[in-house]
Amino acid sequence: MIVEIVILAMVAAFLGLRLYSVLGQRAEHEEEPAVTRFDPSEREAQRDMPANKPAQVIQPRQLQLDGAMPAVERGVREIAAADRTFDISSFLEGAKGAYQMILEAFWNGDRETLKELCDDDVYKGFEAAISEREAAGETLDNSLVRIEDTKIHSAMLDGRIARVGVLFVADIAAVTRDKDGNMIAGSLDDAIESRDIWTFSRDVTAAGPDWLLDETDEG
Repeated sequence: MIVEIVILAMVAAFLGLRLYSVLGQRAEHEEEPAVTRFDPSEREAQRDMPANKPAQVIQPRQLQLDGAMPAVERGVREIAAADRTFDISSFLEGAKGAYQMILEAFWNGDRETLKELCDDDVYKGFEAAISEREAAGETLDNSLVRIEDTKIHSAMLDGRIARVGVLFVADIAAVTRDKDGNMIAGSLDDAIESRDIWTFSRDVTAAGPDWLLDETDEG
């Protein structure tokens, strides 16, 4: 039993290393949450479960769903039923980390990170904005001051694809500098409230736990 648990833990670690579960990686100074968790004890229980015994449907945690629209709660339950690794609390923690990672990658012109964390359409939008900024010789000196609130805005299961929209309310200090480093817009002293709705998607039948940002909108 111990050997099997160790092996399963190693497999979970291997899968988790792929982009740190995409939504699970945070900045280096922050704690690293996991969006989808691989619980060896749970897998042991599933393996030993009699074939004629139906699998128990995991219920999403209610804390983040209090006051949610019925369609949102229904979507979360459908995703949790199709993907036993889905945990709403862990997902939201991971989404916060992804929000910071993607913002910082965009501000720094880090195309490689954006390509790994975003689907093709979203990446093309970010890349076009970065290219335009570079052509003008401008750089961004932005800072995510704090994330005030994070909550599920929408959730649906479309065939095999789970899509979860998250509303982020954050304070961001934004500064634009010219090619000589002179400030031409913004202020680092006055943070501005930003309300963004980002939608993440994942194939629930995929072996890996990867979620990708596939839509952005203003909240």
